Amino acid sequence: MNSVSYPRGYSLNLFSYLKYLNKRRHEDFLYYKRYNELKKIIKNEKLNTLFQPIVNLQTNETFGFEALNRPLQSQLFANPDQFYEFVGQTDMVFQFEKFCRNLSLKRFIARLTQQEIERDFTLFLNIHPHVLLDKNYHGGETLQLLKEIGIQPDQVVFELTERSAVTDFKEFERVLSNYRSQGYRIAIDDVGSGYNSLKTLIYLKPEFIKLDRSLIQYIDNSQAGQQLVSLIYNYAVQSNTKIIAEGIERIEEIQYLQSVGIHFGQGYALGRPDENIKLGNVPLL
Repeated sequence: MNSVSYPRGYSLNLFSYLKYLNKRRHEDFLYYKRYNELKKIIKNEKLNTLFQPIVNLQTNETFGFEALNRPLQSQLFANPDQFYEFVGQTDMVFQFEKFCRNLSLKRFIARLTQQEIERDFTLFLNIHPHVLLDKNYHGGETLQLLKEIGIQPDQVVFELTERSAVTDFKEFERVLSNYRSQGYRIAIDDVGSGYNSLKTLIYLKPEFIKLDRSLIQYIDNSQAGQQLVSLIYNYAVQSNTKIIAEGIERIEEIQYLQSVGIHFGQGYALGRPDENIKLGNVPLL
């Protein structure tokens, strides 16, 4: 009986292929488990909703809050960034964003005291730009919810991340005009972190510009950072836009931002995210 002769390296190639199949099987199984967990999170509202204050740096008054939804600690997701990265890879982005938006609104009004309700705080809601462009998204659903819980549309700011690429600026400008006509306002997040910042600001004309934390950290010692902040500030003044500096952690940063007229601030030095509604505060200098 003649023996079969295999090409040199055959066993190695077979081992590599089997290894690849095993890895793929493991990845598919992990995806399946994470996908099911995501559905459970939505069904059972298994998210922590935190609110971080946004403070007027010139008057020390709390202007509003950003709603931050965080998954509960789990072996399937090492951290919130990994969780949100996974959500973006699924077909549930639209459903999850709607869930987060509604959950944030309901929990916000539920945790306000009557005195705080009367102050008409502004609530910033993170939303992916592609969701607003999705034809399945109906802004009227959010309007109805606002009416039910007693919040006016002008108290709600859709916060769009600058890192999420917008390619069709004309179409997006048209869509945002529709939401503005309903009373909502727009903020562009992460400004200063990407190459598309200035084009995004010019076309979308946001009511709020949120400067990225990478630009704000040690701004008092960064001449290049100060020049960029000055450029954006001048644009904001001319376009009647307010600036919110994010990631403030040092008193020196607060001092510099106040000295150049920056309107609002957000960061650990002013107030940490909390499940309860806690007013922010500019530390005594």
